[in-house]
Amino acid sequence: MVRAWAIVLAAGSGTRFGAVAGGASKAWALIAGRSMVSWGVEAARGACDGVTLVVPARMVGELAGSTEGVDTVVAGGGTRSASVRAGLETIPDGAEVVVCHDAARPGASLELFASVISAVQGGVDAAVPVLGVSDTLKRVSDWRDGGGLVVGTVDRSELFAVQTPQAFRREVLVAAHAGEPEATDDAALVEAAGGAVMAIPGEVAAHKVTSAADLVIVEALLRARVADNGL
Repeated sequence: MVRAWAIVLAAGSGTRFGAVAGGASKAWALIAGRSMVSWGVEAARGACDGVTLVVPARMVGELAGSTEGVDTVVAGGGTRSASVRAGLETIPDGAEVVVCHDAARPGASLELFASVISAVQGGVDAAVPVLGVSDTLKRVSDWRDGGGLVVGTVDRSELFAVQTPQAFRREVLVAAHAGEPEATDDAALVEAAGGAVMAIPGEVAAHKVTSAADLVIVEALLRARVADNGL
């Protein structure tokens, strides 16, 4: 019986990141000797029974049947939410938990995948990894041309930065996507539908790679993990 299935999202254009060799999308940038997407697929595969990889339409043909650890390769949509829905269409009957993961977070460990899955199996509708916000947060009005007026300081005691992988009861995630809504993450759709979302401790290494500077940070963290594991 299929217990959990992962959707690894690698269909974004990555315009803020810059060019990647061969014209590939950001997810194929190398980090610690491997592509970002391969790190995510490996962790997903270790915790889940199957993996769907969502990629730009132009890459489906060359990747189908040739990507290690991936069961299905599918073309993404015009938005992140549309890409998740494309992935949902590929999940086999019987899967109880769906895990959505951004390939731009290559440092997420197998243990983090297992933790969000376990939380959902414990009875909640969804589970997301979070980190506390360490910086002081300001509310700024009328930001333009690199500046704006500070109008207040935000209480950060209940604020957390959300990461992926995020796990969901399958029927809850499918229902949350009914009507093709849009959100920056799937947990927001489940929240809007009244679902119970549990926050669990995230990982510093699951930092999102948006710029080349982020790549340097996450690469250092991944190399340290490899060294600690003797790999």
